[in-house]
Amino acid sequence: MASEKNVITITELTRQIKFSLESSFPRVWVEGEISNFKQHTSGHLYFTLKDEGAQLSALMWRSRVANLTFQPEDGMKVIVRGSITVYPPRGNYQLDADQIQPLGLGELQQAFERLKRKLDAEGLFDTDHKKPIPEFPEKIGIITSETGAALQDIRSVLSRRHPSVEVVLAPVRVQGAGAAEEIAGAIKYLNQFGGIDVLIVGRGGGSLEDLWAFNEEIVARAIYASKIPIISAVGHEIDFSIADFTADMRAPTPSAAAELVVRDRSELLEDIGNMCYTMHGALDNQVSGLRERTAGLVTSYSFNRPKDLVRKFSQRVDELDRSLDISYAHAAQRVHQKYSSLHLQLQALSPGGVLKRGYAIIRKEGRIVSSARLLGTNDLADIQLHDGTVGVKVEKGHLV
Repeated sequence: MASEKNVITITELTRQIKFSLESSFPRVWVEGEISNFKQHTSGHLYFTLKDEGAQLSALMWRSRVANLTFQPEDGMKVIVRGSITVYPPRGNYQLDADQIQPLGLGELQQAFERLKRKLDAEGLFDTDHKKPIPEFPEKIGIITSETGAALQDIRSVLSRRHPSVEVVLAPVRVQGAGAAEEIAGAIKYLNQFGGIDVLIVGRGGGSLEDLWAFNEEIVARAIYASKIPIISAVGHEIDFSIADFTADMRAPTPSAAAELVVRDRSELLEDIGNMCYTMHGALDNQVSGLRERTAGLVTSYSFNRPKDLVRKFSQRVDELDRSLDISYAHAAQRVHQKYSSLHLQLQALSPGGVLKRGYAIIRKEGRIVSSARLLGTNDLADIQLHDGTVGVKVEKGHLV
């Protein structure tokens, strides 16, 4: 029977194994294929690395996930750097990853193609969504590295071709951890800045890994959401990025973007000179045409015989005047006759005309008496005849 000194608890055994294992493998690089990949709601990554003979559990904490330049997926071959740790509750060992890199350019290219297909299916590359680049921008926003050659190339071209244009720089990192987030943030910031006519987003050439920030989904969606037209200028002419497909215009290089965004001042001056020459010629032709037309009018019969037209219209005016006088006289006569008839009718119906026919108007205290019942014995009244008024006193039964 084993003595108590030789018996240890599972927790103690696991602790000893954990110490021994973790001290023997402080940090290692492991190559394998990803399987059982899962991104937890907490943001941590859990996956298994496997090869032909074995498999290894692995995890990456959320704080390190932000540094990834691609999205891991099942079946992807990668190399992972991390520390070997033991998870005591389950008693298994695992790789605590701090870096994950695709194994070779083939994996990066596959990640590129997968994201390209996804965004294309969502419509982020549709030509109907692309905005026209303004022909004569006054203020240009540039999103690139403050210390990179791309910025100097763009500024050099702009100062040579159109020195009066205003440039607003939003400096960002263009490669490495956090670069994609900075680029997307700069696009959003310059959209809120105000007054910017067009944006140039890009950097100089480099390897596929160097340009990977412009292949990130967050950058593509920021370009798609931009209200300001964007020219993508990433790498060299042979380099294509997700940003190129999403942008409103692709330039093969940063210098070419500057060439595309503004016209050369000397070309503009030449165009203005040509337009002035064309306008001057057109004006000369118009003046010559009007001069010939005027000469034709001067020699025409109508222009040289104006008195005939004047006489003709003067005679017509006289005819109309006579016609107007006759019409006026007839109308006046009709009005006068109607007036006379109405006047006679009014005279016949007037109070004076009635009194002449033997009628009288009786007033008591200035008011007309219309009934004998309104007069009593000894009342005083006035009787109006056609030729005057007389006063009377009423006696019972008759007037005196």
